[in-house]
Amino acid sequence: MASTDKESAPTESILPPEEGVQGWICVVGGFLGLFGTFGFLNAVGVFQSIYEETSLKNYNSSEVSWIFAVQICLMWAGGPLWGRIIDTYGAAPVLYPCSLLCVFSLCMTSLADEYYQIFLAQGLGFGIGAGGVFTTSMVCVGQWFVKRRGLAVGIASCGSSFGGVIFPIFLNKVIEDVGFYGAVRYTALFVGVLLASACLMVRARVPRKTWNRKTPWFDVTLFKQKQFALLTVGTYLVMFVTTGLDAADKVYGSAASIPGRIIPPYLADHIGHFNVLTTCSLMTGGSMLVLWLPFNFHPSHAGIIVFALVYGFVSGAVVSLVMPCVAKSGSIETLGQRFGTFQLVISVSCLTGLPLMGGILSRQGGTDFSGLQIFAAVASLLGAGFLVCSTHLLSQSRGNWRV
Repeated sequence: MASTDKESAPTESILPPEEGVQGWICVVGGFLGLFGTFGFLNAVGVFQSIYEETSLKNYNSSEVSWIFAVQICLMWAGGPLWGRIIDTYGAAPVLYPCSLLCVFSLCMTSLADEYYQIFLAQGLGFGIGAGGVFTTSMVCVGQWFVKRRGLAVGIASCGSSFGGVIFPIFLNKVIEDVGFYGAVRYTALFVGVLLASACLMVRARVPRKTWNRKTPWFDVTLFKQKQFALLTVGTYLVMFVTTGLDAADKVYGSAASIPGRIIPPYLADHIGHFNVLTTCSLMTGGSMLVLWLPFNFHPSHAGIIVFALVYGFVSGAVVSLVMPCVAKSGSIETLGQRFGTFQLVISVSCLTGLPLMGGILSRQGGTDFSGLQIFAAVASLLGAGFLVCSTHLLSQSRGNWRV
């Protein structure tokens, strides 16, 4: 972290103090923002099941899954636009309209019964809005913290894990009382309260500046840095798995990812974010081979729960450590632009992961998971290999193993 401190030192005198009350308020706001956006996306299983049984019963699983693949992709794809705006004007120009778009999209979803209507409202509308809230939350929390950035981002990202536990339970309970469309309207209200609170709490640390037309939207020059390029490729492959894979029990996995988003990032602040990210990526692939693949041949509900807990813990750590690793490649003032460039690449992974894995499962009759398990494990381990190379190069360039 020493180099990060040096890189941000020239403007340190004009920035508010690191962390402080406002910094931790921003963490709480980021937690609520991710709770209402990324957390809600963890309820896709509920929506897919209902759509396949009701309004979209004439479409196959792969076609329905494209709605959610686009939704998840747009969580990342808008990064270059959102990041540049945040770097220049702060949080409000992105956070406020995107929060409104999320609530509006859910209200429109409650009125939709055709494929194109659901695609536009829940896929495009909510995906774009959620992407703005996600990017703002991650970038602003990253600006307020340097020495304990891993812990701060990890706590904020726990919001998505809490959402992954709460929203499926909330939807299933409310659907029993008021039906599916009524439950979506209550969800819109719930999300609206969460995002309104986030709008009051999330603030940028970096002061506003003049818009620079010469600044590139997608900074290709960043990939000239070998460690950043390898980090991006490695994360692409690992995220390809974590976004496309519906863990055996989503509730158990989401619950386990809560400590996974706090404990490893806390350790990473002391022994290096790249080191812990690489280790958790290796464990993600290893857990699929050791704890999931065997139960395809010898079914065990208890075994699947164990896998979900382990996988949820290590994959949660991967998601929360991405921002601190990207942040190490430059200064606080350009954090939004760099994270946005990174996000656009990862969005392609998110777009293709869910449909491709659904296609693999369909080819095997929907009951044999071995092909899916092997593919996911190999992709994750290959991604971890790229991260090993990135970590090695960075440690060599800094002369320190704590990277």
